[in-house]
Amino acid sequence: MAEIVLCRVDSRLVHGQVMTKWVRQADANEIIIVSDTVSKDQFLLEIYKMSAPPGVEILCYGAEETVERWKEGTLLKGRVLLLFADIDTLHRVCSQGVEVKEVQVGGLGGGPDRKVVYQNITLNEKDAGLLKELADKGTTVIFQTIPEDRPLPLTEALERLGK
Repeated sequence: MAEIVLCRVDSRLVHGQVMTKWVRQADANEIIIVSDTVSKDQFLLEIYKMSAPPGVEILCYGAEETVERWKEGTLLKGRVLLLFADIDTLHRVCSQGVEVKEVQVGGLGGGPDRKVVYQNITLNEKDAGLLKELADKGTTVIFQTIPEDRPLPLTEALERLGK
């Protein structure tokens, strides 16, 4: 049965933790990267594909194509780890009908307007608002770097942000 076994936001996209820990933890056999940038960069996509463990396929679609494929019923083929580089893209895709029950925020880059809310995970006001909007519509949002870490609920992350 085709299903999203993990939806993760991580600015690094495909890297060691995703490959060695999260794919195994979620028992995913497919990674779908949702990125307008990567979908246009065949070289980068090939590098990501070469990093995949045996039996795991990596695909990439831009945000609009992801929504189209979801509506057509052709997005999911296996046990999918749905991977986003940023919260904005996740929010855009979900706002256009892609149904995600739970989102795991695992790593977002730093910056002057960002505050650490859990380990190396940062948020700014905009990201916090978008995640709260998703949560208000029924999506569970957690923060977790690796499987061994305790998941931090969005409410606690917002408290640490001063919300």
